[in-house]
Amino acid sequence: MKLMHLSDLHIGKRLNDFSLLEDQKYIFTQMMAVMDREQPDAVLIAGDVYDRSVPSSEAMALLDDLLNDLADRGKPVLIISGNHDSAERLTFAGRFMERCSIHVSPVYDGHIEPVVLSDEYGEVKIWLMPYVCPDNAARFFPGESIRNADDAAAAVIGAMGVNPAERNVIVAHQFIAGGTTSDSERRNIGTLEDVRAELFDAFDYVALGHLHRPQDIGRKDGTMRYSGTPLMYSRSELGCEKTLTFTELGPKGSVSVYTVPLQPVHRIHIARGLFDELMQGGPENGAEDDYYYIDLTDEDDIPNAAARLRERFPRLLAMRYDNRRTRFFAAVDAPEEAEQKQPLELLAELYRLVHQDAEMSEEAAGFVRETMKKVEGMQS
Repeated sequence: MKLMHLSDLHIGKRLNDFSLLEDQKYIFTQMMAVMDREQPDAVLIAGDVYDRSVPSSEAMALLDDLLNDLADRGKPVLIISGNHDSAERLTFAGRFMERCSIHVSPVYDGHIEPVVLSDEYGEVKIWLMPYVCPDNAARFFPGESIRNADDAAAAVIGAMGVNPAERNVIVAHQFIAGGTTSDSERRNIGTLEDVRAELFDAFDYVALGHLHRPQDIGRKDGTMRYSGTPLMYSRSELGCEKTLTFTELGPKGSVSVYTVPLQPVHRIHIARGLFDELMQGGPENGAEDDYYYIDLTDEDDIPNAAARLRERFPRLLAMRYDNRRTRFFAAVDAPEEAEQKQPLELLAELYRLVHQDAEMSEEAAGFVRETMKKVEGMQS
């Protein structure tokens, strides 16, 4: 049995001020072409179908198009809700969709029944575990202490009654401890969201959503995997190839995984250099209608730099300065050395950085010393 695993569609997402609906429509068309070529027996969508719990009408229309395209291919589609989704809204008309073999995990009610598929080796049980957190799981397990996401996941999986001797696949939307995060994800502070990989040991394949970088986790054979987003949703994902994941299940114990790359209609680049050079040279590593993050290396601020750059780079996502001054303020790697210096020395270093190596005048230094004495007097 071959399964196509995708997740974190985030339909309706905006990247800075740009709507990504057209980019998402393009990548969904490409996904359908890959599906037609690879011919999976079922499709797994591991949560965060929408970017917002209350999606726009345009986002809902795009999901409707996607589900119709999937239904036309006659393959079972199994979907769970993620932390960005409203489980109630996502499961609207769920019983009707099941007639088209589209199975959406219901709002968690303390019980999960698997969707059972079959091939020449027998049954495969696919367990749809929507995003669970301590608050929405604890009320179904009053006798257990559920303080964090790991406790919640342990309780939910324990209640499934999975038989490890059978072939089992789980679709889940959780943060597995040790995963590599991206700036575009919504995460809690600390480790309250961490879930242990070993909780999923009874499953032959773990189709994960939540983290936006495609990655294997918890196992060396690739059978526990985040498929990642189909598009890049943050600067931190640059250099990370987006893919579709395919999993082939043979007899019990035989699982193989491979990926197929996806190519966006608009790529994301980082352009770096002096303002005048970028304005004159234009995009060197991509098309002008691609998305750009721009790092200006000018030491002096350029008036209306972002607005002027957009004339050359219409899909400018963000601009920032990367020069001696910004690196000074961002530096945090030598606190011990800084602690050993007097305040006047630190101010003198800052002055040199801001004023291109010019030294602070004696008059300015005297003013700083007098001001510091007044401040010390006020504190004493």
